[in-house]
Amino acid sequence: MKVLFVSSGNKSNNKGKPGAVVYNQGESLKALGLDVEYFLVQGKGLTGYIQETKRLKKYLKENPVDLIHAHYTLSAWTAVCARPRQPIILSLMGTDAYGEYIGVNKILFKSRYLIYLTYVIQPFVKKIICKSKHIQSFVWLKRKSRIIPNGVSLKKLDGINSHRAKMDLKTGKNHVLFLGDKNNIRKNFRVVNEAVQIIDKNTIELVNPYPIAHEKVIEYLRAVDVLVVPSLMEGSPNIVKESMACNTPVVATDVGDVRWLFGNEPGHFICSFEPEDVAQKIEMALDFAKKHGKTNGRQRILELGLDEKAIAGRLVEVYEEAIEKVKKF
Repeated sequence: MKVLFVSSGNKSNNKGKPGAVVYNQGESLKALGLDVEYFLVQGKGLTGYIQETKRLKKYLKENPVDLIHAHYTLSAWTAVCARPRQPIILSLMGTDAYGEYIGVNKILFKSRYLIYLTYVIQPFVKKIICKSKHIQSFVWLKRKSRIIPNGVSLKKLDGINSHRAKMDLKTGKNHVLFLGDKNNIRKNFRVVNEAVQIIDKNTIELVNPYPIAHEKVIEYLRAVDVLVVPSLMEGSPNIVKESMACNTPVVATDVGDVRWLFGNEPGHFICSFEPEDVAQKIEMALDFAKKHGKTNGRQRILELGLDEKAIAGRLVEVYEEAIEKVKKF
């Protein structure tokens, strides 16, 4: 089976590859024997994505595929407008389903067009992959939807080592990792920064190595004492799953599928959006790390079937079903 991944190519650090989440998913499918190619959309905004339709048409004419898997609603519109004969699978990534959060239950008004585009596109795609139940709540054609979170490459994680000295982490400090863009309101850096001040900024080093390569992300996850994800909204945050796979304690807000991911596994703490509560949960996580070292997060990931190979297998089932439906018509 030959599959074309259509996704954004606008990030300058991609070096000709899609983002890490999309690329890793494609490579996991290759490991199962699928032929996966990548088409990177260079335009920005709805107009930019639609303008790429002509280039996609040409690509499909020169490079026949069996199926198109579009990541993000705007990428799917590029595919739909190209009017291919192949079935289109849409993966909703998060903001395309629920908009851009700028506060607790507050969405940037101009981002609401993404919610509308996600609503309108559903009749034109064969299947819709949702990363969490929350994202699926924005799908009205439920018969087309499947909840399939992104997987975690456990083998790749095992091949990456970390050294605190190498990463210039201060000795004698508790290292709290915030791995996101401080200027992205949805990531909510403000609350974790205030929380650290409440605890004692002299004993804690708030680490924010952004942006960095994915391999470096894993190094930091292995080296720090706790990861904090205080986001206002997420779909199925990969950073949480990767931290769990590294057996690193996590503090996160109750967004997306975080509560489901944590289950009752010790060393994982749900916090509110208030700095005082975030501070308390960070202290609890640091205390856990001091007493127990690492969590059993990896075992939880395995129990949930979130290793990359298992997720790839579920995707193949969706692909085969979509292709079979096309054949019937």
